[in-house]
Amino acid sequence: MVRLLGVVNVTPDSFSDGGRYPGADAAVRAGLQMAEEGAWAVDVGGCSTRPGASSVDTRTELERVVPVVRALVRAGVRVSIDSMNAEVVEACLDLGVTMVNDVSGGLHDDRMLGLAARTGATLVVSHWRATSDEMVAHAVYADVVREVRDELAERIEAALEAGVRSTNLILDPGIGFAKTASQSWDLLRNLPVLQSLGCELLVGTSRKSLFREILSAADGADDPQSRDDLTAASTAIASFIGVDYLRVHNIPANRRAAEVAMRWRGVTR
Repeated sequence: MVRLLGVVNVTPDSFSDGGRYPGADAAVRAGLQMAEEGAWAVDVGGCSTRPGASSVDTRTELERVVPVVRALVRAGVRVSIDSMNAEVVEACLDLGVTMVNDVSGGLHDDRMLGLAARTGATLVVSHWRATSDEMVAHAVYADVVREVRDELAERIEAALEAGVRSTNLILDPGIGFAKTASQSWDLLRNLPVLQSLGCELLVGTSRKSLFREILSAADGADDPQSRDDLTAASTAIASFIGVDYLRVHNIPANRRAAEVAMRWRGVTR
């Protein structure tokens, strides 16, 4: 069964849930609810990585995530920290976090791979080419599937050289990161190419803008929350082809979609 990571962004500017959790208490309640609804882990982030977003300083990111991470870990919830900042990640690992979701794949902070190796944390290595304020200009590919595969292979090699165990590596194609909607769809159609790299695979399509054209054509309106049914459809397909992890906002809808896929494959719990 695919493992769902519930998204809790403790930020004012994330594309979907920015500002939804104005304080730690609200974010903790959301994370606890996601765990109750079937999330395998809660992915906590304190710095938006949407296209065009501005970075935040280390102190601000720590102030946002540490109280949430501490409370969720104490409540027995498995927590992933969504950060490119090794100082933030180390503070969260000290609190009991066991999974690091670095959307830069260790490229933004050269301390990250060594930190993951030293602590034995599970590391999500995403395909990444530039920071949020510059990524759109880097969505240039001759062959997006081949180039993403090759660039992820380079990050695997770098992580292994740093001492990260291969069993602790999870790959993420970085849907929407330095990629147009068309390029993201090309990647989704070719996920088995990335699975051939030999690591577990995480995919995050939840509420992303690649669904905008479908909604605009059918409904004439679009906002991130209105994309939940399309996200669930993608979850069913990803689950059916054997994706290992999915990062989502709506746990119940995606849990049910994944269950349909498993039944279709003849897999029951």
